[in-house]
Amino acid sequence: MKPLRTTPPGHPCFDRNSASSCGRVHVPVAPKCNIQCGYCNRKYDCVNESRPGVTSAVLSPRQSLEYVDKVLAADPRITVIGIAGPGDPMANPAETLETLRLIHERHPELLFCLSSNGLGLPPHLDRLKELGVTHVTVTINAVDPAIGEKLYSWVRDDKVVWRGREAAELLLARQLESVRGLVERGMIVKVNTILVPGVNDHHVEEVARVVGELGATIQNIIPLKPTADTPLAHLPEPDAAAVNAARKGAGGHISQMTHCKRCRADAVGLLHEDKSAEMAETLRACAAAKTEEAERPYVAVATREGMLVNQHLGEAARFQIWGQGASGFYLVEERLAPRPGCGPERWKQVAHTLRDCRALLCAAFGAHPEGILVAAGVRPVEASGFIEDALEVVFGNGNTAALRGRKGGVGKASCAGGGCRGTGEGC
Repeated sequence: MKPLRTTPPGHPCFDRNSASSCGRVHVPVAPKCNIQCGYCNRKYDCVNESRPGVTSAVLSPRQSLEYVDKVLAADPRITVIGIAGPGDPMANPAETLETLRLIHERHPELLFCLSSNGLGLPPHLDRLKELGVTHVTVTINAVDPAIGEKLYSWVRDDKVVWRGREAAELLLARQLESVRGLVERGMIVKVNTILVPGVNDHHVEEVARVVGELGATIQNIIPLKPTADTPLAHLPEPDAAAVNAARKGAGGHISQMTHCKRCRADAVGLLHEDKSAEMAETLRACAAAKTEEAERPYVAVATREGMLVNQHLGEAARFQIWGQGASGFYLVEERLAPRPGCGPERWKQVAHTLRDCRALLCAAFGAHPEGILVAAGVRPVEASGFIEDALEVVFGNGNTAALRGRKGGVGKASCAGGGCRGTGEGC
């Protein structure tokens, strides 16, 4: 087996010698995911289940800061702040980057890491480096699209949904670009590979060879955990002999991790002494805390007729401003949006216009305005349907990912490609 490369101490997943003394806390700020794996079925409020994609609550960036402070006070052995979902961090770039910024400013002594499928990583590599991220895990299950297309139902790149071979090819290209770019920037890369019997079990060594040549430091081969209501639920979980055989072959190309605990998206503590259940109430309390209420009591809405959330951010000429009182939601006023056509400055003006709003409900928005708004404290939320239904979720700190409506079709059509029909029903 290839000898383990030296890595800085303190990260229990990358350095086995640190696993018994250094802990981690995963902050669940990324509910959205941009791919659908054939083995993944994400659930919330399932504290007794330990697997990726599961969390007891979802936090905002500022709620995460409060939560991390409480975790550090309870367990001084924590050395790592990680973001691993429950979706994909880079499918939620604004929330992920703002969380990293806030926590790094307060706790620069800690290590920072994230775990991603790699699809959305490339545009953010430089920013991640600036924010102090030192360790990144990229899940790569195949380096052959013919195998990859058997593992993924779809891949969503911005507003475009890809399926089949094209989806696998796009995902693989981004994953390899991510590993290469992370290594070039001096970040330490671990590659997770899910061992799926009859699908990629014969292919894992090739994955190891490719990512090893790109400069990844360590590979973590994880046996499939069959999950109900998924396309791969019928496959058996690989036994220890199968996992060891895969590691033996792959170990000739890259060092192997053998102490993985298949952490939840809200994991806390040492790898062998996880405190997710113990900290679950603290996590939920932080998720319910209205940390921004005093300064941001309102929610803005982009709407055509005042009943539905059905207007794109770029189309909005005005915003409705809503508040919550003892008797329910009430319309405070309408505010004019800045004139279109002035680039990034327009989104800064929108942020200023909505400076007392904690969120902005709209049918769709781009990554660039999202980043500017989130940095200013206004969280864009993609939503469709009745305004009051969406307000109930936002004011109640609910799962805003559930507000996204079913799109009117999939494929290569997009706003830029003429796919917008102007119906208010999404793209």
